[in-house]
Amino acid sequence: MRVAVLGGGSFGTALASIAATRGARVRQWMRDADLASRINERHVNDRYLPDFLMNPSVEASADMDLVLDGAELVLVAIPSGAFRAVVRQAAPQITRDTLLVSTTKGIEAGDEFHLMSQILEEETVSRHIGVLSGPNLAAEIAAGHLSASVIASDDEMTRARIQQVLSCDHFRVYASNDRFGVELGGALKNIYAIAVGMAAALGMGENTRSMLMTRALAEMSRFAVARGASPMTFLGLAGIGDLIVTCSSSLSRNYRVGYAIGEGRSLDEAVEALGQVAEGVNTVHLIVERARRDGVYMPLAVALHQVLFEGVDPHEMALSLMRSEQGSDVEFTLPREAVLDAQRRAARTNPQDSRDTLT
Repeated sequence: MRVAVLGGGSFGTALASIAATRGARVRQWMRDADLASRINERHVNDRYLPDFLMNPSVEASADMDLVLDGAELVLVAIPSGAFRAVVRQAAPQITRDTLLVSTTKGIEAGDEFHLMSQILEEETVSRHIGVLSGPNLAAEIAAGHLSASVIASDDEMTRARIQQVLSCDHFRVYASNDRFGVELGGALKNIYAIAVGMAAALGMGENTRSMLMTRALAEMSRFAVARGASPMTFLGLAGIGDLIVTCSSSLSRNYRVGYAIGEGRSLDEAVEALGQVAEGVNTVHLIVERARRDGVYMPLAVALHQVLFEGVDPHEMALSLMRSEQGSDVEFTLPREAVLDAQRRAARTNPQDSRDTLT
């Protein structure tokens, strides 16, 4: 298969090398022509994966027309802020039969709340759109550590072809037809990785990490189910699997941003020190605003938003969460009406808490 990878970051690079190892003809597009030249010469992406030797057959280029020429599968590994612009640039060479897969774990800024797969639908004529997501730290995949991901698509052929192209001895691809659930899982978990990183820097222990991750899973599922996703998706790799790795590893960009803020740095300082895009910073504002509109109860996300953008001290945030309404443990599987009843009870019990999280 002829594969094009749009994006010169760490995950796109790891996927390009896997596809090439599986026998595909792979071309990788990136904006930086100098980086592309170094990759072709040394077979190393020295900016994002300097310790990883890529498959030498991967051809890097800053010429998008060249990269897309004849491509049967296009993997889009572009940060959410530039995603639409790049897809729009690529659209003339994408046909109805092109397999088009997003690997980006984010949400487009703006009032419309567009997921990346929805942008692919809007900007191209492809009939074969999918999302690849899961507990996928690029550095570990590149190093050959055993890893797995999920390809989600309404189209059975797309799922089967991606499994064929990307599955290898150290990278396994499972299938799902819950595209929005898988995509929202990948975007939402970034929020909570920031919170867990912050808690770690503040000296909180493993009990705290466990509590935050478990309650995060409830919030993620609650929000996604309200938008039509399946709650069962969040029991798999794209839900709890991705949440665990993102909240547990110093390789996680969002965890590192949270840790830096917990150490006392400002948000701008933390992002600048990272030197890469941490999608959770953009996602938290979008999710909190949408949750308020839709009446979805997300106290952790709201509390993090207050720390990042409203100047609330992290210690005060933690204390307010511990004093909030105590609800059911495993409510993320409850029907929507039962969740709404619980929210209404919380609002009656604590009007101030209601005003902060439900309006």
